[in-house]
Amino acid sequence: MASGSFDGYGGRYVPEPLEEPLSQLAAAYDDIADDAAFGQEFDALLAEFAGRPTPLYHAENLSERYGADVYLKREDLLHGGAHKINNTLGQGLLARKAGKERLIAETGAGQHGTATAMVGALLGLDTEIYMGKRDVERQRMNVFRMRLMGAEVNEVTRGDAGLADAVDAALEDFAGNVEDTHYLVGSVVGPDPFPRMVRDFQSVIGREAREQIQERTGELPDAAVACVGGGSNAMGLFHAFRDDDVAFYGAEGGGEGTDSTRHAAPLADGHDDVLHGMKTRVLEGDTRVHSVSAGLDYPGVGPEHAMFREMGRATYRGVTDEEALAAFRDLSETEGIIPALESSHAIALAGELAEDHDTILVNLSGRGDKDMDIAAEQFDLGG
Repeated sequence: MASGSFDGYGGRYVPEPLEEPLSQLAAAYDDIADDAAFGQEFDALLAEFAGRPTPLYHAENLSERYGADVYLKREDLLHGGAHKINNTLGQGLLARKAGKERLIAETGAGQHGTATAMVGALLGLDTEIYMGKRDVERQRMNVFRMRLMGAEVNEVTRGDAGLADAVDAALEDFAGNVEDTHYLVGSVVGPDPFPRMVRDFQSVIGREAREQIQERTGELPDAAVACVGGGSNAMGLFHAFRDDDVAFYGAEGGGEGTDSTRHAAPLADGHDDVLHGMKTRVLEGDTRVHSVSAGLDYPGVGPEHAMFREMGRATYRGVTDEEALAAFRDLSETEGIIPALESSHAIALAGELAEDHDTILVNLSGRGDKDMDIAAEQFDLGG
C-alpha cells in the first residue's frame, strides 16, 4: 500500500492478481532508471524519432494582448503532435526489455493512443487501444491514425463511454493477460509505479524548458502553467522547477457555463478517495466531469498533483469551455499557432494570471489538428 506514496497519496490499491506483475514492473523500472544503455537508447529515440529538443517560443503578440511575457514550450511540434510520445517511447522500450509482446493503452482525446500505436509499430509490438464511444465519435481522425499504424481500437460503451471507462476496460485486459502484455498508462495516474514512471519519462519537458528560459531571459519564470486531466504534461513541466521559486498553476476542465455554473473538477471540487489503483483526489460518485476537450474528461487526477494541492505547492483552477475556446482563438489569431483544446485551457489560465505575474511559461502540450471539427462547430468565420 505504501509503494509510490506521495505524502499519503498514490500507493498500489489493486486486486491480488495484479500485485506481483506491478511489483515486477516497479523492479524493472528501478533497474532501467540507472541503466546507461537504456538511457542512451531512450535519448536517441527522443531526438531522432520524436524530434527533441522542442523549442521555447516567446509569444510576443499574445504577450501584448494578455499584458505579460508568455513563453510556450512547444510540445505540439513533436512527432504525433503532442507530449505523449515522450512517455510511450520510454514505456515501450521498458516493455520490450521485459520481454512483453503486446501493448495496451487507454485514450481519451486519442493522442496517447496515437503515440502508443506509433511506438508499437516502431518496436514491432502488437497494440490494442481502449477508447470510449463518446471520444471515438469526436476524435475520428485519431482513431483512423491508430488503425493505420496497425493498432486495434476497441470502442468502450459502458458507463459514460468516456476516458474513465476506457481505463477500466484496459485494466481488465491487463489483469487477464499479465504474462505477455504491458499496460502503457498514458498519464501520472494508476497504481505504483505508473505515476512516478510517467512523470520521469515526461520530465524532459521541464529540464529543457528550465535551461531554455534561463538562456533566453537570464532568469526563471514567475509562473509555470499547464492543463491537467490526469496531469502528465503538467508534472513533466513542474518537476524540474519544484525546488525553485516558481509558482505552479494547473488548468482543469471546468466544462460549460459561467463561474457560478461550472462543472466539477477533481482538484478544485473533489475529495480524497481510491480510483484506478491509487489514492488521489476524485469527484463524488454521481458527479460528472465534462470538458470540450476529451483529454480532460477524467474524474480523478495524478496523486502527485493531489499532494501538490494539499501542501500548497500548486494552485489548480477550473477553466470553462468558453474560456478555453476563446484562448484557442487568441493563440491562433495572434501567433498563427493552433493549440489543442487541452492546451487552450492552459493558455486561458495564463491570460487570467497575467495581472499577477510578469513572465509565464506555458506548456503547449499539443497541437489542434485533432480538434478542428469541434472548433468549426463553435466559430462562424464566414466564407
